[in-house]
Amino acid sequence: MRSVKRLGLIALFVTVFSANYAHNAMADQRIPPMSMSLKSADFVHQGEIPQQFTCQGDDSSPALSWSGVPAPTKSLVLIVDDPDAPDPSHPKMTWVHWVLYNIPPTISELPQAVAASNLPGWTRQGKNDWKRTGYGGPCPPIGRHRYFHKLYALDIELPDLNQPTKAQLEAAMKGHILEQAELIGTYKKQ
Repeated sequence: MRSVKRLGLIALFVTVFSANYAHNAMADQRIPPMSMSLKSADFVHQGEIPQQFTCQGDDSSPALSWSGVPAPTKSLVLIVDDPDAPDPSHPKMTWVHWVLYNIPPTISELPQAVAASNLPGWTRQGKNDWKRTGYGGPCPPIGRHRYFHKLYALDIELPDLNQPTKAQLEAAMKGHILEQAELIGTYKKQ
């Protein structure tokens, strides 16, 4: 009977020691920080978006560039939206300004005022909240708004979604995001 108890204690000790060793080994595996970054030559992160890229200017898209796209990426998605609509002190919705998907992972920038005909490779556009494709610049009715430029690296190339809304695109991307980067600009009408 004693030998059975002793074997039970030894088995318990080995189980606890093994579980503790495995936990510590996993804790020592550091998860690398996200390396993908998104920036613009036209404004700095958290800075003001120049008027030319708004409804009070040319309403053209700013230059955007990115780096650190993970190796297994099959396509990129860019969504630009404003979570402060209509009034930053009482936001009621997120207004979508631009939806792009299937940007080739070999591309690392979009130039200023990029036209639909000049989008790289097999890039497709979705609908913004003006119910049209393409870029629609900041045009806040009141106060200073934040404009989130979000770039997603996906592990798939999406099928033709026929000018999807942001919600439709996000549903198609679900479970396929490898990494993301964000650039925020602000604007208040002059």
